[in-house]
Amino acid sequence: MTEMVWLALFLALFVGTVVGILGSGGSVLSVPLLVYVAGMDPKQAIAVAHLIVGATSTVAAMSFIRAGRVQWRTAVLLGGGGLAGAYVGGLLAGFFSGRALLLGFASIVVITGIAVLRHRRRGALAEEHRPLPTAVVVLGGLAIGLVSGLVGAGGGVFIVPFLILVGGVPMAYAVGTSLIVGAVNSFAGLGGYLSSVHVNWKLAVTFTVITVIGGHIGTHVHERFDPATLRKSFGLFALGIASITFGREINAATGIALAAATAVFGALIFAREARERRAAVIQPVEYTTPDTDQRAEHAGSKPMLTPDPQ
Repeated sequence: MTEMVWLALFLALFVGTVVGILGSGGSVLSVPLLVYVAGMDPKQAIAVAHLIVGATSTVAAMSFIRAGRVQWRTAVLLGGGGLAGAYVGGLLAGFFSGRALLLGFASIVVITGIAVLRHRRRGALAEEHRPLPTAVVVLGGLAIGLVSGLVGAGGGVFIVPFLILVGGVPMAYAVGTSLIVGAVNSFAGLGGYLSSVHVNWKLAVTFTVITVIGGHIGTHVHERFDPATLRKSFGLFALGIASITFGREINAATGIALAAATAVFGALIFAREARERRAAVIQPVEYTTPDTDQRAEHAGSKPMLTPDPQ
């Protein structure tokens, strides 16, 4: 194997760790890594990425299943729709050029990253799960599966935002649920791709084993991260990868412009949340004088101020 392939194998460990921590991002990083570092053809890279993310997500989901952090109704319905959609998407990939698939991949990643970063998390989303109608979940899974099967983004790139923004699933449950649905989508997408793409199975299996190890590491450190931090990291991570892809497939200026926009957008997000945290800490203390004013009138003394418990 060439030095670049060895480097790609080393970076595959990072891919798996990202999947385990974020419940997403495996395909976002795997496809550019396989194309630009390992030197694979884009279609072959997407097929291998499906295998990598499918296997890694399956293993990473085990700890969430044991912890009871999976919304099973949503996982079954979303995964069922995704199974059909992803397989059809993999079949349709045979009608597109590799460059077109990469540009479609990067475009979807940009939209997803922005949607996640712009989301203003509310308490209801963090604590309550709102069950969605069956048709909405299945159709959502079908649409997500179709796109992910086609362009290779088969993990939480689409699923986590759907669960959080549409379903109101808490981040702790969204990660485990997305891993299960992402695994189904990835294996189905791989099945569709195999109808028109030849896969280097030796290299694919090697990549997969390494990323599985990384995924195992990621699930064990997931609890150390704040959910809001995970959300922001996911969004910025997605935009950064899209910048690289556009820069390679169109021109450097496009990639640099998108990277600069990502940096500015990220800085604004962090500045806004830092300002909100400071405002939450510096709150005026209100005082009340329950009954003390009346006692003071009779005793001829000043009332004692007591903080309002509310």
